[in-house]
Amino acid sequence: MSRALKNNVYNTLIWTAAVLSIAILVFLIATLIWKGMGAISVGFLTSASENFGSEGGILYQIIGSLALTLCAAVCSFPIALGVAIYKSEYVKSKVFQNITDTIIYSLNGIPSIIFGIFGLIFFVNILQTGVSWFVGGIILAMMILPTIILASHQAIRSIPNSYRENAQALGLTQWQVIRAVIFPRGINGAFTGLLLGLARAIGETAPIMFIATAFSGVTVPRTFLEPVSSLPTHILALAQQATNPQALQNAWGSSLVLVSLVFIFSISALVRRIQYSKINY
Repeated sequence: MSRALKNNVYNTLIWTAAVLSIAILVFLIATLIWKGMGAISVGFLTSASENFGSEGGILYQIIGSLALTLCAAVCSFPIALGVAIYKSEYVKSKVFQNITDTIIYSLNGIPSIIFGIFGLIFFVNILQTGVSWFVGGIILAMMILPTIILASHQAIRSIPNSYRENAQALGLTQWQVIRAVIFPRGINGAFTGLLLGLARAIGETAPIMFIATAFSGVTVPRTFLEPVSSLPTHILALAQQATNPQALQNAWGSSLVLVSLVFIFSISALVRRIQYSKINY
């Protein structure tokens, strides 16, 4: 087989895979919009659910999902940025670099249900915290840590060494170099990784189902140790009432709202990435 023929075959396969992937995505989004728009209204977004979700709206589910992701963001962001700076500026051994890379990538590959089981055993059973949105936020923070660390570390690694050398030539200490040169770049990368991580976290069900959420009967939490209702678990509960047309309609509407929130985080990360690239280049 000639090189030109191989290139044509590879290009055809790549374009076929790309078109197929985009077609599947468009089909899923179109289906969600077609089936979910009928349930979307101001009342649906601003009222509480009733009758185990088959009636009413999703106000407290939206609040619960946002509370979980906000808690995850607050817990994970400073830790991830600190790890990325320490890894890039203080770890000089290649062996230790490889060990930390292996740990980060391994953490990123752990199934989400394992995080949920860990939270159930350690926090709920051992520490006796009970079902709590704060615990759920901590577990989600653990899940998205690798994404934020890798994005931050990549941003820091893109800084030319001449920046560090010029700063040191001016008499700046290592901490001053980190604060004036490394930190601004690292925080931009960390923020992009955070948005991507939150896009994943807000749609998770398994890690929070038994440690942070209740399927009904909860409103806005008043303490750190109260459960919330979230959109993913609400959709799961509605899906179990598939024989009820109203419950199924609400499930489609809730799914559309959830996917919209995921798209907001994802597009925000893309916009932030583009702005960051323009600043650097």
